[in-house]
Amino acid sequence: MTSTIYDVASRAGVSIATVSRALNAPQTVNATTLQRIQDAIDELGFIPKAEATARARRIHRQIGVLAPFFMHYPSFTQRLRGVAGALLNTGFELVVYNVDTPEHARSYLHTLPITRRLDGLLIISLMLDDQEAQRLVQHRLPTVLIEGIHPKLAAVEIDNIGGGQIAAEYLVAKGHRHIGFVGGDRQLPGYAIGTSELRFRGFAASLEQHSLTPQLPSFAPSTATHEEARLQALDLLQQPERPSAIFAGNDTLALGVLKAARELGLRVPDDIAVLGFDNADFTECIGLSTVSQSLEESGRLAVEMLLSMLADPARTNQHARLPLQVIERDTA
Repeated sequence: MTSTIYDVASRAGVSIATVSRALNAPQTVNATTLQRIQDAIDELGFIPKAEATARARRIHRQIGVLAPFFMHYPSFTQRLRGVAGALLNTGFELVVYNVDTPEHARSYLHTLPITRRLDGLLIISLMLDDQEAQRLVQHRLPTVLIEGIHPKLAAVEIDNIGGGQIAAEYLVAKGHRHIGFVGGDRQLPGYAIGTSELRFRGFAASLEQHSLTPQLPSFAPSTATHEEARLQALDLLQQPERPSAIFAGNDTLALGVLKAARELGLRVPDDIAVLGFDNADFTECIGLSTVSQSLEESGRLAVEMLLSMLADPARTNQHARLPLQVIERDTA
């Protein structure tokens, strides 16, 4: 027997109106109540008005993008540009959902597949657990992950660990033996992928192969801003054994490192080499050496995957890993 919204309300101990709000505007529902409703929906296998929502899906022609709170980063902007460019002239509207709390992440991942207002979904830099991935599959919402991976979903993977290894090998090949690291997302909440942390893992592992250890600031980073990176770099550059090179977890952080070097009167790259990560738009203008990932291409490729899934729902999930390379400019 098909479950109804009345069954969900009864199981969760709330009104029908509250269930409706949980489905259509989850941010307006108390987190505890929302979780009870989500649990009831999962237990009952509730799907709201299948025929009506199917019609709505055809009418809306919308592709959603779900991204964490740091969507203002240059890397996100460039990925989104690739997404928007690939959707141009397809007739699909782009809808961006910004996630700034774990509750937001959970509510969107729960309600978007059920309400079926989207034809497809792109998820950028968010971690999904098995239950969330299964819900997307169960409710047949075509989904492509960008940067994250899950065996049940299509994905454009960014090898952040491998990118850190590339950075280390590049700097070691340049003759550096005292190499620092500046990162900013080691304190990120659990729902977001800590790209800087992953890059550091690869970086440290590769240095270890050369019997080297990365130099770190004397304090843990709290935010992923260029100002935080400036403070970390000032700390590193005034240590008794100053590093000759610093790898920054992304290009925005590298800006902070460059500012610190300038404050201390150090010449880049003669006194201190600086290497970023991402190849953001601004890096060419300032001559920043960086590990380049194909940001726009990742967005474009994810849309291509998604459109192929919409054209052929039986298509096997695709997985792609885009190449990374060092772009050598003036700073390293």
